[in-house]
Amino acid sequence: MVQGRGWEGAVLRLLRARDFEFTVTRAEDVTPHYRRLRLTDGGMLAATGVHPTMWVRLWFDNAGRPHQRAYTLVDPDPAAGTFGLEFALHEGCASDWARSAKPGDTIEATVQGTGFDRPDPDPSHLFVIGDPASLPAINSLLGALGSVGSQVPATIWFESGTEGLPFRTDPALHEVRHLSRGQLADRVRAQLPDLLKATPDPYVWITCDTTTTRALSSYVRRELGVRRERVHALGYWRAT
Repeated sequence: MVQGRGWEGAVLRLLRARDFEFTVTRAEDVTPHYRRLRLTDGGMLAATGVHPTMWVRLWFDNAGRPHQRAYTLVDPDPAAGTFGLEFALHEGCASDWARSAKPGDTIEATVQGTGFDRPDPDPSHLFVIGDPASLPAINSLLGALGSVGSQVPATIWFESGTEGLPFRTDPALHEVRHLSRGQLADRVRAQLPDLLKATPDPYVWITCDTTTTRALSSYVRRELGVRRERVHALGYWRAT
């Protein structure tokens, strides 16, 4: 159990965030660097409901200090009170916890700040920029925009190795452009402008590292002229 949550926990309490405890029921290594857990929700889904791309804040112990990271729910089941979480493994206390997690382990969590506004009108084409850390959110987004009457085509720029990762893409609708680390921003700047010219109602979803997300979000809005309400941008991790 994490002892105290510092100033972040205090701020979340003021914002009336809700706390829960999750229990691991299953663990699976999808690839050597990507791990999936199944957990019970401690009553969360019944209390909060569920929506596409929904995420929770998990609390980890970092050498005696609290550390929180946000993760997207995978296949939440409100009736059963269960969901999955997927971890792109690297260095750090969150990945360390995920590597060793086994059935019966518990973790504290907070729900605050999550939401999903379906684009209106639905996009004629979806442009997605991400990496393994945001893959669960990307999968959830593709499912949400393909679940009500029409199927939305998508172009996805995805940084880092993709072999074995659990993409939920339809080859007939979704083109994934695989990129090596460090290529993401340059490739998007080179390719996105021409694609936007042929798209009457685009929607741009940017969920990669914080620095790249900020740079591309500014570029898409200011230089390419995509309206703010047609751009979603959220940094999923910070490069060190």
